[in-house]
Amino acid sequence: QVQLVESGGGLVQPGGSLRLSCAASGSIFSMNAMRWYRQASGKERESVAAITRGGLTNYADVVKGRFTISRDNAKNTVYLQMNSLKPEDAAVYYCNADVQTSRWGVPYGYWGQGTQVTVSS
Repeated sequence: QVQLVESGGGLVQPGGSLRLSCAASGSIFSMNAMRWYRQASGKERESVAAITRGGLTNYADVVKGRFTISRDNAKNTVYLQMNSLKPEDAAVYYCNADVQTSRWGVPYGYWGQGTQVTVSS
């Protein structure tokens, strides 16, 4: 079994910054792609950023230039540095990771429980 635990959410003023973390634990043979999603109240979950094991990144247009995704493979952790936050960035942020639990296993997508980000003055 694999667990993903997010942290770092909270209340921040517009223009401020937050750094989210998502640590994976459990029966992990290999962590492949890791992603951040978010879901605002009354809206569908949307992709925010993704990073491959090798460090290639991809961002949603609405966060490009403001958010940075990174990872520490030794710690099985993915980060999301969020700068210049806007009220429309407020949402529950979820991490997702493709995890291989054995050498011959097929990677499976696991989700964290989410962390709330509120952007308000």
